[in-house]
Amino acid sequence: MIGMLRGKVWEAATERLVLDVNGVGYILLVPYVLLNKARTGQELTLYTHLIPKEEEFLLFGFATLAEKQLFLAMLSVNGIGPKTALSILSTFTVEQVESAIAQENVNLLTKVPGLGKKTAQRAVLELKEKFRASSGVRLTAEPGAGGSEALDSMLALGFSLDEARWALAQVQEQGGEEEQGLSTEQQLKLALRFLSTSKSH
Repeated sequence: MIGMLRGKVWEAATERLVLDVNGVGYILLVPYVLLNKARTGQELTLYTHLIPKEEEFLLFGFATLAEKQLFLAMLSVNGIGPKTALSILSTFTVEQVESAIAQENVNLLTKVPGLGKKTAQRAVLELKEKFRASSGVRLTAEPGAGGSEALDSMLALGFSLDEARWALAQVQEQGGEEEQGLSTEQQLKLALRFLSTSKSH
């Protein structure tokens, strides 16, 4: 099983990305946001998941471990296949999807192409307790929320999903209304400070 790939972007087409890993080109299906940002020659490290089919193997790539975990969680829901799961990640961020499921916001989920109301309701029913238990940060379900950017930045720095969520939750709790006006960089600095303080005790 291929769990991770590090290489340079060889090609970024409409629905796929080709990653050159030591001269071998891996074809990956990735979320639209990642595909849109990828540039030829850019070095990427992607978390991957391989799904064998009758006539081919489908390799999916994700910029963060959180994206991969959400993808796998969605695959566990009856009626959601890999293409729909990928479509979910192409439409909303991880935080937006988890928040929508935890708050039972079926209407938001049905905005994902290929995700019908009944399947969205099933996803909420099967995953809401999981996401309520793990959710440390309440974010708005608007695309491009700053908190999500801060979370992605912390994951890129090597912090675990739990550490990142805890630290950003501290920023939200301590900052109150002021937190809403903080930039991603300011949220990140405060979150790192909370983590540093917690580890020094």
